[in-house]
Amino acid sequence: MTALDLSSPVAVVGTGTMGQGIAQVALVAGHPVRLYDAAPGRARHAAEAIGARLDRLVEKDRLTAADRDAARARLTPADTLDDLADCALVVEAVLERLEVKQQLFGDLEDIVGEDCLLATNTSSLSVTAIGGALRQPGRLVGLHFFNPAPLLPLVEVVSGHATDVTSATRAYETARAWGKTPVACADTPGFIVNRIARPFYAEAFAVLEYQGADPATIDAVLRESGGFKMGAFELTDLIGQDVNESVTQSVWQSFFQDVRFTPSLAQRRLVESGRLGRKSGQGWYDYREGAERPEPHTAEPHKAPAYVVAEGDLGPASELLALIREAGIQVREEDEDNGTRLVLPSGGQLALADGQTSVEFRDVVYFDLALDYRRASRIALSASQDTSAQTLAEATGLFQALGKKVSVIGDVPGMIVARTVARIVDLAHDAVAKGVATEEDIDTAMRLGVNYPLGPFEWSRRLGRHWAYALLDDLHLRDPSGRYAPSLALYRHAHASDKREGTSS
Repeated sequence: MTALDLSSPVAVVGTGTMGQGIAQVALVAGHPVRLYDAAPGRARHAAEAIGARLDRLVEKDRLTAADRDAARARLTPADTLDDLADCALVVEAVLERLEVKQQLFGDLEDIVGEDCLLATNTSSLSVTAIGGALRQPGRLVGLHFFNPAPLLPLVEVVSGHATDVTSATRAYETARAWGKTPVACADTPGFIVNRIARPFYAEAFAVLEYQGADPATIDAVLRESGGFKMGAFELTDLIGQDVNESVTQSVWQSFFQDVRFTPSLAQRRLVESGRLGRKSGQGWYDYREGAERPEPHTAEPHKAPAYVVAEGDLGPASELLALIREAGIQVREEDEDNGTRLVLPSGGQLALADGQTSVEFRDVVYFDLALDYRRASRIALSASQDTSAQTLAEATGLFQALGKKVSVIGDVPGMIVARTVARIVDLAHDAVAKGVATEEDIDTAMRLGVNYPLGPFEWSRRLGRHWAYALLDDLHLRDPSGRYAPSLALYRHAHASDKREGTSS
């Protein structure tokens, strides 16, 4: 099954921001495009807006004047749904209400030909449920574009329970012919991106609710240590707190209130107060004129220790040993079974976040996971009230000697980056095991859809088979609500390596 021929007309129903964006994508690809909106005059207004954006592309040398003129000639506002009768593909981008979408597609079935492909751009509703009201549900497929559609490359091609393979394949190949990067997924709540991205927000909010750190510090650690482009608080302010919470609520409800997807009470209170982010002037941060952006907590300078004793290779943080030596600090190595810690001159220990808490041990400071310890500009440390001031000062001075800013947070198991990455990895393995998508498509979706520095399976391979499972297992012991219970898929993944390597599980 190949992509739609460029001579085939494509219709877009719904002319808001997303509808206009999808129409522009199809138009620039070379299709005749029909625009329809139930509100009188909106389709013509949308056509004018798309034309203006094409003008800007010409000004930026991204489109020739001749191609712009040809595209404009192919764009037609439609006065009625009947004007879409000869279209080969109709994409809807209307109100996110099931009954509205079902009614629209039911009306379209009486108008378009039997070989017309029907597509929904829903981000939160079930493709299966939308198609359930149709006589031919097999031709309905999800084509979930990301906003802004002309710029973001990812398209989730979603097969409902009744979607024909030929329909999904044609939609996939058409999206690819339009210059997009399609990924195939089953009809599951949140599809790929909105399902697997939930912990990025949820864990940041949980650290705040535990009073482990403030939003500015959590965001800084996610960016400067985790390698994410934006922190969870600033990103949800950009998205809109109401929009982000609505997606979280939808996924949670669709999974029968699965505790792994539980919404944040702190975010709920923010929405109730009308602080929706940038669009309202206030969210987690204050965007009103004259407001100052809060600075992340950064520790005062401390003296670096003269030496450290390395017990084991530090696992995912092993590159720290080279950095410590390069900073002129002596590293004394000792062979220890399962050793993954540094011993400081005070006798205290420095260990990578593992899901345990500092208060459980005599004198331990935890440090957070980093995407790249050499390039990271900030490292978070975690200590309890029982941690000696000397140990914390030596740990702080050590990372400062490596050129890092240091943020000291509360005694939060799994800290910030580590718990976030572990949960993302877990949900990704769970999704593959349940047939939602392939590993490759999940990695592609998370990198392109939400701009993660690595896909979940890229993280998993880098960190090792046991890392995410061990961290979540420890977190689950400390919070037995089920939120951090490793999935069966992650358990199998972690222990399969033991069998292959001939070691005991």
